Amino acid sequence: LLQQALKDVLGNHIEQAGSSVNAERLRFDFTHFEPMTDRQIKKVESLVNDKIFQGVNVKICETGINQAREMGATALFGEKYGEIVRVVNMENYSIELCGGTHLENTSQIGTFKILGENGVSSGVRRIEAITGPGALMHYQEQEQELKDLSSFLKTSPNQLLTKVQNMANELKIAEKQLQALQNQISQAQTGDVLSQAQDVNGVKLLTVRMDDLDMNGLRNMGDKLKDKLSCGVVVLATGKDEKVNFVVMATKDAVDQGVHAGKMISEVAKVAGGGGGGRPNMAQAGGKDNTMIDQALEKAKEILEAQLSNGK
Repeated sequence: LLQQALKDVLGNHIEQAGSSVNAERLRFDFTHFEPMTDRQIKKVESLVNDKIFQGVNVKICETGINQAREMGATALFGEKYGEIVRVVNMENYSIELCGGTHLENTSQIGTFKILGENGVSSGVRRIEAITGPGALMHYQEQEQELKDLSSFLKTSPNQLLTKVQNMANELKIAEKQLQALQNQISQAQTGDVLSQAQDVNGVKLLTVRMDDLDMNGLRNMGDKLKDKLSCGVVVLATGKDEKVNFVVMATKDAVDQGVHAGKMISEVAKVAGGGGGGRPNMAQAGGKDNTMIDQALEKAKEILEAQLSNGK
């Protein structure tokens, strides 16, 4: 039934490429060139169940191989058959050569449920499915999960989708509010941090450790601080989540005087067991030893002095 349904939905190029049937589930491999869509899977599932609900009689007979082919029986590709073959016929909907055990009527299957479809090799797809009591148990388990989730979210199963959509919308609003609050905090931090800048031969140097920021946050903060400096270098570091990250940013005026952020960060990160590089005006790097972050930041002044001296 499954093979014929696949032919009806996907085309006559479908051929069996392996199968396994046991008391728990069935597996059917077939030739096909692309993943099935959800719509195709549902259509195949519906076709099989239609034949189950119709209660189609399963007729089995033995006949000559030529007569079987005239009947339109499907043979397993690559299988060798004798002169006399066993034909399984489901009211001319599905006719196959098969020596396996079969039911007398499709209604004995009960119901059919596809659990999944995936690729197993080039040009071969696999369907896994369950029938009878196994399918019923599957539906019952899903129903219970739906009830448990509805109870957890304090709603009814038929209102669950609406509830989740509303929660998703509320989360988006909350995320925007959080971002706005973080921007306000960041602006406040920028003002406080700028007061820590020191003058190195006419160039402002700002070295700050900000463990509450990740790399993206570090870059954003670096941009904001650099924009506040007319001629300066910003060196930021973080030891968040046991990861050491450095960012160095330099204004155009500082670069014109000989500052190179990429070369500076290489030396800074080396102190913390790391490395990195970048452009003259912006660079980032990682490190391995978060106990050496403060020492690495202190190194920045020495490097800046050397770059300015060489630049002159």
